[in-house]
Amino acid sequence: MKPSTLTLLAAAAGSHGLSIPAFDLQPRQSCDNTATSRSCWGDYSIDTNYYDETPDTGNTVEYWLSVEEGLCSPDGYQRTCMTFNGTVPGPTIFADWGDNLIIHVTNNMTVNGTAIHWHGLRQLNSTLHDGVPGVSQCPIAPGESFTYSFRVTQYGSTWYHSHFSLQYAEGLFGALTLNGPATADYDEDLGTLFLQDWSHIEAFTRWDSAKQGPPPTLETGLINGTNTWTCATTDDANCVGSGAKFETVFEAGKKYRLRLINVAVEGVFQFSIDGHSLTVIGTDLVPIVPYTTDSVQITIGQRYDVIVEASADADDYWLRAGWVSACATNSNPDGMTGIVRYDSSSTADPTSTSNVTASTTCYDEPLASLVPHLALDVTNIPTITTEDLSFTVDTYFKWTINTTSLLLDWANPTMLQVVNGEDVFPTDYNVVAVQPAGSAAEWAVLVIQDQAGLGLSHPIHLHGHDFWVLAQTTGVFNGSVDSFNTANPPRRDVATLPGNGYLALAFQLDNPGAWLCHCHIAWHASQGLSLEFVESQADIVLADADQTVLNDTCSAWSTWDDTAVWPQDDSGI
Repeated sequence: MKPSTLTLLAAAAGSHGLSIPAFDLQPRQSCDNTATSRSCWGDYSIDTNYYDETPDTGNTVEYWLSVEEGLCSPDGYQRTCMTFNGTVPGPTIFADWGDNLIIHVTNNMTVNGTAIHWHGLRQLNSTLHDGVPGVSQCPIAPGESFTYSFRVTQYGSTWYHSHFSLQYAEGLFGALTLNGPATADYDEDLGTLFLQDWSHIEAFTRWDSAKQGPPPTLETGLINGTNTWTCATTDDANCVGSGAKFETVFEAGKKYRLRLINVAVEGVFQFSIDGHSLTVIGTDLVPIVPYTTDSVQITIGQRYDVIVEASADADDYWLRAGWVSACATNSNPDGMTGIVRYDSSSTADPTSTSNVTASTTCYDEPLASLVPHLALDVTNIPTITTEDLSFTVDTYFKWTINTTSLLLDWANPTMLQVVNGEDVFPTDYNVVAVQPAGSAAEWAVLVIQDQAGLGLSHPIHLHGHDFWVLAQTTGVFNGSVDSFNTANPPRRDVATLPGNGYLALAFQLDNPGAWLCHCHIAWHASQGLSLEFVESQADIVLADADQTVLNDTCSAWSTWDDTAVWPQDDSGI
């Protein structure tokens, strides 16, 4: 562990022959993370400013992932999928706050490149390992490997997924659990609960219609990669009937932590458990002051850590991923359910009912509820960058930001251009250069205004940073910052841009790199709804080994791409 401030002071004073009282030599207090002391984390705690300080665990955690194609039937309907190590979802990656993570990814597909993004991780000074093809790297060609390596400077619940076109909608995602302190106590961690919509037709086939018309309606949804689909009324050979409801078991009196993650293509969920309340303790990778509610609304890419107390009568209860129909359509909106049992031997369907008022909007949880435990204000608001979001119809449907629809060249990623000394980027890369003026706490403020006129909401995700949510409302931004909340506003990495409204975000310019900012609706991202921030370009420095990896990956990709069967037909992300 890092020596305490007092220990360092004693060492410096001793070298000058000074006398320090014995009580000044005590290390900072250490404690164990237990069911009754979740705020503790060794020599650190929930009060530690994790933006400035990270435990030095000296520990390296290593994983191997194989990207493959194969058959899967998560709800009992068999189709072609893309998988990590043969499963959907992929294996959970575990690490502790302060660990070094090394993940070796091998592309064992035959006609697709890939690149893996570690959603919500700052990648502090490691932009090469952000995993975005056309931005941080070239895609990993079939038969090739890429090793992602970075320090875990945050803790909480997140996920990893392919950022290559629509691949995560085909099953290429998994949980990334980063252990650390929490703002409330609990007895057991039940792990990740993925919420997603699901198609019985491959996403790339759906894309053929999505790029020329309204978003397709998917058939159903999954909870932790499973659900049921009725095969009794069809003779479709692909309907094999092997699905199952997600189930978990509660023990009366215990408190359980659930890590909710929305990995949908376009769906928003209202999560609840009949007969139980939820205590929310984290949003994305930001610990918050706990609040209690009967449901949590979660949009694509967002995470909520919740604690559920097993205080209901011993029975079976429906766990519900309520489909918010105001945000997208689905053929099975009422069928996205799992089961909580107090008796593990029970096999009956629950008879419980929900008292939750169904959501009719695409909004996030109320901003007033999302109070970060570590209070940090936004200071010295600089000149504001305003980006107008709109929609055009040419040969295909396209989303634009400031009239530009993102279109990346996988063989010429932004980072390759940066290391080659280029500072003028292709217009289609939609690059916004941001550079601190020298202040120790320099901020960038981005206002995205929806001018498409369609009334659609968009989950906006920023790479490389948490952002502070200054404003999130309907209407037109008038240029004034008077309405901005700068006093410890919510922090996260995905927030919803309201339809016909605007979203104002601030982030600190403390992480040189090339960082994507995009809508996380998969169809919209493929239709170009994205921009890039190239932050502090002069300070982006790659070690010789990283430059070699970047060049070798691009060389292998270019060699393979010359004979590729399928051309790029979307934005690339």
